[in-house]
Order: sequence, then C-alpha cells, then structure tokens
Amino acid sequence: ADIPVIPDLEEVQEEDLAMQVAAPPSVQVNRVLTYHDLDRDLMKYAAFQTLDGEVDLKLLTKVLAPEHELREDDVSWDWDHLFTEVSSELVTEWDLGQTERED
Repeated sequence: ADIPVIPDLEEVQEEDLAMQVAAPPSVQVNRVLTYHDLDRDLMKYAAFQTLDGEVDLKLLTKVLAPEHELREDDVSWDWDHLFTEVSSELVTEWDLGQTERED
C-alpha cells in the first residue's frame, strides 16, 4: 500500500496551476480627466491648496503655467545632428570663456 506511484502526465497537467494565467480584471473607465478639469479642481478644492495641512500652496497654484504654454510639437531627433549641435554650442561657450580670460 505504501508503494510510490508515478503519476500520469494528464494528472500532472491538471494539477499544475503555476503555468496558468489569470484573466485580467475588467475595469470600466468612464472618462479620463483633461488638464482643464484638473486645473479647475485644483483651484476649486481647498484640499489641494495645502500640503499636509501645514504648507500653503496658494502661491504655487497662482504661478503655475497654463497648459497651452507647456505644449510642444513632437520633434524627431537625429543622433548625428543633435551631437553636432551640442558639440558646436560647447565649443562656442569654451571659446567665449577663453577670450574672456585673455581680456
């Protein structure tokens, strides 16, 4: 009765739950907030105007840049062009520093 038995391959496959993947949870997203909505909420709710109930953020919220000032067009980068541009600027700054030291 105490003789070990080698399990069948079918039994092992049924028991091996580690290789199974659970289905992802389904979350219903009604709407993603826009920058405008977030800005309006920031000014509307006093909870966003203090940090830890001690630090007043009103001055910071007054000087935050609006979204239209932060938007930039996507520009593709070419490594060779970018490297040449940065190298040129560094050499120009170095030359200006050298001429100022000579004067």
